[in-house]
Amino acid sequence: MLSVISYPVFALSLILALVFSISLFPMGWFEFRPEWLGLMVFYWTFRAPAQFGILLAWCAGLLLDVLEATPLGVNGLAMAVIAFLVLTIHQRLRMYPMPQQCLMVFLLLGINQMLVHFIKQTLGAEDAGFSYLWPALTSALVWPVVCILLDNLNRKLG
Repeated sequence: MLSVISYPVFALSLILALVFSISLFPMGWFEFRPEWLGLMVFYWTFRAPAQFGILLAWCAGLLLDVLEATPLGVNGLAMAVIAFLVLTIHQRLRMYPMPQQCLMVFLLLGINQMLVHFIKQTLGAEDAGFSYLWPALTSALVWPVVCILLDNLNRKLG
């Protein structure tokens, strides 16, 4: 847990996550794009649970809904669920080594992706299969880099 967080790093990381979430990727790589906002929600809820909680995660998810033009509340609910689950286990999560943290990122972002996929299927989307879980896997692979980078930025600027 960070003793002092840098609010400019906090705001900039959320803005960049929203930008990366809607940025253009080559068509073949689009399904492998990490869940950037989910990673930021995970990171800030994990590192600063007193400053970043369920309400802020829900608001960030609503912004993602607006940017992606998805039904309002789908990503908001999913991000709030991620924040709730991380808040539930963040004391244990701090003691995990990086490979176990990567596994937890995969599991929690996988739950996020399943929830969003289920809601979209209920609303009539025609995506079948388990390809919706690729972002959870790539997010777990990117987690060590994101965590170390944000920790270093936060220590220098916080």
